[in-house]
Amino acid sequence: MTASARRKVFVPMLAAIRKFAKSPVAAVLLGLLILSFAIWGINDVFNFRGSNAVITAGEREIDQARFKRIFDNFKKGQEQQSGRRVTMEEIVQRGFHLQFLRELTQQTAFQAWAHEAWVRPSDELVVKKIGEIPAFFDRITGRFSRDQYLQQLQQAELTQEEFEQSLYDDLAGNHFATGAVAGMRAPRIYGALQAAFGLETRDASWFVVDQRVAGAPPRPTDAQLQAFLTENADRFRRPEFREITVAFFTPGAVAGAVALDEAELRRRYEFKKDSLSQPERRTFVQVPAKNAQAAQAIVQALRAGQPAAAVAKANGVDPVMFQERPRSSVPDRAVAAAAFTMAAGQVSAPVQGELGLSVVQVLNVTPGTTVTFEQARPQLEEELRKDLATEKLYEVVQAYETARENGATLAEAAKTAGVRTATLPPLSQQGQLPNGQRLNVPPTLLEAAYGLPEGGESEVQETGTGEYFAVRVEKVVPAALPTLQQLGPALTQMWMQREGVRMMQAKADELAARLRKGETLQAVAASAGASVQTARGLEREGSEAVSQEMVGRVFGAAAGQVFIARANQPVFVVGKVDAVNTPAPALAARPAEQRRPAITMDLFSEVGDLARAAAMTKTKAKSYPDRAKLALGIAEPEQQDAPAGKSNKK
Repeated sequence: MTASARRKVFVPMLAAIRKFAKSPVAAVLLGLLILSFAIWGINDVFNFRGSNAVITAGEREIDQARFKRIFDNFKKGQEQQSGRRVTMEEIVQRGFHLQFLRELTQQTAFQAWAHEAWVRPSDELVVKKIGEIPAFFDRITGRFSRDQYLQQLQQAELTQEEFEQSLYDDLAGNHFATGAVAGMRAPRIYGALQAAFGLETRDASWFVVDQRVAGAPPRPTDAQLQAFLTENADRFRRPEFREITVAFFTPGAVAGAVALDEAELRRRYEFKKDSLSQPERRTFVQVPAKNAQAAQAIVQALRAGQPAAAVAKANGVDPVMFQERPRSSVPDRAVAAAAFTMAAGQVSAPVQGELGLSVVQVLNVTPGTTVTFEQARPQLEEELRKDLATEKLYEVVQAYETARENGATLAEAAKTAGVRTATLPPLSQQGQLPNGQRLNVPPTLLEAAYGLPEGGESEVQETGTGEYFAVRVEKVVPAALPTLQQLGPALTQMWMQREGVRMMQAKADELAARLRKGETLQAVAASAGASVQTARGLEREGSEAVSQEMVGRVFGAAAGQVFIARANQPVFVVGKVDAVNTPAPALAARPAEQRRPAITMDLFSEVGDLARAAAMTKTKAKSYPDRAKLALGIAEPEQQDAPAGKSNKK
């Protein structure tokens, strides 16, 4: 394009821009731009980059995808411990997701700080720990398998980098804890204070306020009973019950229909022979060497009979002990080859392994054992029978589902497939009968039954233990508050018990008020027709003669103070603390010293909390709850993310 042509294009364009700059629209846009500079800053406007980090701490960052994987693994662990499914609604309702976010932020901050502070395990130690995890061993050969290692990580939805970083961080945390607690010891005065507190005794006197002293409650009217029932509606309301019919699909029901093949048993034995047998195991020590000259010196010292620990110390290294280990569990193949080709007591030449130069000394050899076919037969038969029953069960389920697809009901399809059915008595959602007895019913079955309307039938589902079921809801009995007639005399008895307790409490308050005004304990007890009881040297642990509540009230009052407490029986006691007895110093010395280790661990726990808090500050750790919720699919963020505990306004 020529200069003349360019002028013909740009001159009119500049004129149009000047004209637009004078317009009201341009003024508004310019005002918004100036406002954005004032609020966000010029750098923020031009350098803004979106981020999906849920947690940041120092150089570490956990994005939304990784946060979800970590949370899902945590949730699975909680479900396995509790034995039931945990819903996201329950998690959100109890705030578990935010609590998890806070704890993970503290953990990430501490790990970032530890790395910056050079609390770091060696790569050799990480490799050694990986090689000791049985889940990574091949089930046939019993040896460490990299394929098995990667497969296990994939099943756990972990990358190799994430797992090894997690193991690295765990080892660093153990190093920190070991070092911190090794030099920590609680001051003796702490144990002395606890011992004096625990050995202190009290003298007290009291009298009993029972129903005889307070008076018997009158029988209630229907209006009072109805009010009592309404007031305690949640306590008396009967839950919803459901009557269900279940079709059971269990391997045990079809186990008798399978036949074992001798040839298949032989094939299984040949395939599993190595894993069934016990491999040879060896105990040996590996002494690392810094160079070839040091390696030769180590060889000579070991062959001369010097202990491996002393030789390692003289060369400035730490020996690595392998105790009763099979060859497959030794991570360094060169070291394994040397250790498993020598006799007990022999010392190898210098070995160039994958992690450096070292010398190996064999201490003990445990020969392997071989399991014969006849010895393995019971186990092989059980496994084969289980596998064949599972296959047969699958055929039965297929026959049932085919019948259902053709329009059969649950009962008709079960009959076609040869499956037994059972109609259970009315059950609550927690598996209880109307009389409160609990039946051993799988939680998944109850969950399926309470997810259907009356007359509804479920698909075939797994119980989680290798068995299957299908359920039909025959009848739904809605939750309801029972009537006075249905509860009968039991409701009257409950009302009178409550009223009796109220009257005893009121009488005890009245008599205690007289004591506080100056009347003697004996005079007040005599006016109520009660006798005074006394205890000397009452201990904090209490005794069978007095209730734990009374012990707490006695030790919570000063000498001369009045107390009221419930006794072991449904009665009250009114009393006074006569004396506070402190222990002799000689008696407290031994318990004081015994308490110091426990106090030290309490102090260490507090130091750990302070260390995590300091790490949060040092690494400038931040968490973003909105991004965490978005990662878990809980809710869309309503505004620009702000770190937890900080405003998103500037």
